[in-house]
Amino acid sequence: MNSKYSRLAVIFHWVIAMAILVMFPLGFYMADLPLSPRKLQLYSYHKWIGVSVFALVWLRLLWRRFNQPPALPTHYPQHIVVLSKLGHAGLYFFMIVVPISGWLMSSALGFQTVWLGVVPLPDLVARDKELADVLMNVHLYLNIAFLVLITGHVLAALKHHFIDKDPFLNRMS
Repeated sequence: MNSKYSRLAVIFHWVIAMAILVMFPLGFYMADLPLSPRKLQLYSYHKWIGVSVFALVWLRLLWRRFNQPPALPTHYPQHIVVLSKLGHAGLYFFMIVVPISGWLMSSALGFQTVWLGVVPLPDLVARDKELADVLMNVHLYLNIAFLVLITGHVLAALKHHFIDKDPFLNRMS
């Protein structure tokens, strides 16, 4: 069995990872800006990246359905294998739910999502100020949980690679 991910799996991983890494600081930065054309432009960029990540995740899941990842080393205890599978499932969960929560929030605020400034996406809910307030908190807290999980994912990969001396980082290169 191959010990490395396929080239397309690696591309999916790093493109999505880089997009998400751009999204966090952009999201926190733009949220505190006063209303201005610049803020609206940054929100558009944020939405474009979010919709793109959402689409890429579904393509990645489709690819993964037919292309299994390399097996984990056999020397890991069962609880590490279970944690790995739960962690990856959590990452996929957040990569799907966070963009949906942002889309719902944007719809409730009355701001249509237009992907790349060209493709208008349907509003998922009607304009509703109270719902928008709730969804803002949902989106924020989902992102905080997502950031915690990403941090754990990165630390685990680094630990396995540098401390355990398993070539984990080479699998995704």
